[in-house]
Amino acid sequence: MEARDLRLHGDLNLIVTGYVEPNRPRISRQLAQRLGLTLIDVERELEERLGDTIANLRATYGERHLKTVETEIMDEVALHRRGLIRVAGSTLVGSVHLAELQRNGVIVCLVASLDSILRRIHLTLGARYHDPVERSRAIGELQREWRVREVEDVVEFDATYVSEAILIERIAEFWRELAIRRG
Repeated sequence: MEARDLRLHGDLNLIVTGYVEPNRPRISRQLAQRLGLTLIDVERELEERLGDTIANLRATYGERHLKTVETEIMDEVALHRRGLIRVAGSTLVGSVHLAELQRNGVIVCLVASLDSILRRIHLTLGARYHDPVERSRAIGELQREWRVREVEDVVEFDATYVSEAILIERIAEFWRELAIRRG
């Protein structure tokens, strides 16, 4: 992206969410670097503050404690400008800051076909995929994440049949076009 394109965005944030695959953090890092935006990763921040993985924290402290710290992080995220904010769809939809984040940014949701996502869940879970409880938990997470797709003005990018490089290029092109329209 050219420097003049960046100036046209002013203080706009790019908010990346969606349930695609475990590579979402890497895609967000590369995209932030490509667009010259500061990366704010809500999930990573939660893990860093509490010193463990989200799964372990949930098992140790429970959902209520996680949500309390997550709300504190989202309070801070709402103040950021010119950042790429990577946040889970369920966190975004449950945030009291959703309207403010939309005023100060564009929400991009990475999506993939259900078949593709189920294959990715199977690969991630391995043998645990055949345990109905584990599979149900993973599908429940998918349903919570996809609630963000019901939010008005969310822009979807289908990652089913494209490489990370192409997906990043498509989102970068969208960002450039947005800069031109806003300019």
